[in-house]
Amino acid sequence: MFSARVRPLPAVLLTLALLAGGAAVAYARWARPLVDADRALAAGETSAALEHYGAAERRFSRFAILRSLFATEYSTAVYNQLALLYRDGRYDAVLEKAATAPPSAAPHLWTGLVLLTRALADKNPESRLLGLSRAEDELKQALQAAPDDWDARYNYEIAARLAAHLRQPPRKGDDSLQLLRPQPRTPQPARKVG
Repeated sequence: MFSARVRPLPAVLLTLALLAGGAAVAYARWARPLVDADRALAAGETSAALEHYGAAERRFSRFAILRSLFATEYSTAVYNQLALLYRDGRYDAVLEKAATAPPSAAPHLWTGLVLLTRALADKNPESRLLGLSRAEDELKQALQAAPDDWDARYNYEIAARLAAHLRQPPRKGDDSLQLLRPQPRTPQPARKVG
């Protein structure tokens, strides 16, 4: 009589390969919004890219374990949303999203950039100084989190220099200080010839 024996090692290896392949296919389907977002961004469709990155973030946000297992993909989705929102000038949305963003998505960088942009547009010197100081603090935290990030370093130095300049008391004879009431001109002494 002929009997066939199943070898345990090849059967286990085939089962593991089948499970790994199934997991890879499931992940590819699950991460589809990231691929769609990258395609939309490459095509110049920023609103569609923003929508797809948001869909990917929502998928990751459902389960904390997924944010841990796929931390790089999750932070990429959030980082790209922050970048697109900032580029579109939607600064309030950047601040709102940065408040809940993971540290790997550089939330301090984006918050600092928004505060710096707003401070530079502000005409009031006191509120400009306050905005620059807050931007300086946020960008310093961004620089501490990523010391090799040249964008954070460059913008931090701009905010720090501008804030330091505004903190200095005005020099005497500085024309930037305007008086409320025009001062009368003092007559020059007459020269005597003689």
